[in-house]
Amino acid sequence: MSLDDLQTDVELAFDDLEGYDFLDRESRQELAMLAAALDADTDELLRRAVHLLFQSTTDTGRLDFHLRSTYDVTYDEYLSGMTYDEMAGGTGFQQGGDDDRRYQF
Repeated sequence: MSLDDLQTDVELAFDDLEGYDFLDRESRQELAMLAAALDADTDELLRRAVHLLFQSTTDTGRLDFHLRSTYDVTYDEYLSGMTYDEMAGGTGFQQGGDDDRRYQF
């Protein structure tokens, strides 16, 4: 394989992306390069890309940040179907009354 072969394969892969109008030219070019280099189906590459974006967003805490700021929940809360307060069996911290004794042993 040579540079000319790569150029041909990328061009062919790019031509196959005509139905991907939702992608800009740069994204189609990058997807064509990945398809040629990895000899992979473009739909499979898009599925992998979504998975990688989701994983990195989750790992860095950005998903929880956006979920907390928009929905006031985290991804863990979403998965469990209940908030941390609900998991702890309470509705939040309450001061005063008999509740003050909970720290006494």
